[in-house]
Amino acid sequence: MSFYFSSLSSLQSVSLFTKTTTPHYNNNNNNSNNRAQFLFRSRASSEVPDFLSADWLESRRKRPFGPRLNFSAEEAIKHQLDALKYNDQPRPDYGIEVMYRFAGFDPFERSTYFGRFFDLGQFERFRRIYHHSTYRVLLGHKERKILSSLFIEENKFKQRVWVRGSRPQEEEIFQFTMAQRIGGSWDGYWLTESVLNDGGDAFAGGMAY
Repeated sequence: MSFYFSSLSSLQSVSLFTKTTTPHYNNNNNNSNNRAQFLFRSRASSEVPDFLSADWLESRRKRPFGPRLNFSAEEAIKHQLDALKYNDQPRPDYGIEVMYRFAGFDPFERSTYFGRFFDLGQFERFRRIYHHSTYRVLLGHKERKILSSLFIEENKFKQRVWVRGSRPQEEEIFQFTMAQRIGGSWDGYWLTESVLNDGGDAFAGGMAY
């Protein structure tokens, strides 16, 4: 019994005089990570200029007009029709150039942009079709009216537009189909999938282009 009490008292004395130590963590890794993040941010910020060049605004004005990421499908159609209305400003067939920039077809494949399969990889062929008797009503048109608009899918939009041309009794209805790209360099942009004459096959009699 005396042995038990002596052992107990010795244990208590040890526990009273023993310091509790807290674990020590090495902060070298944290410091190195923080330093790396600081250097990355400093380097990234140094790559972004805090000023714009003197000719920035002028160069932006000269940038060819075309698709913009902030355009909705309806706005993209409106801008294209405006370009065709003033087709020859600031130069002949400038409006058709704008249409070509909005066109969403692959220039290396035949396209149904105008309904039928056409090789539209060359702008000149694209331009000639807009001067065809069915599409020329769009060039310099005097009046237009939206007949209907519909999202047929989340990323596909159709709009039918009545157009009165510059010649007497010249009017047609056209259907624009816009598709929003997903992925790639055009991600989020609305591009024109097709512009169809609503009166049927515009090229039933053939088309030399």
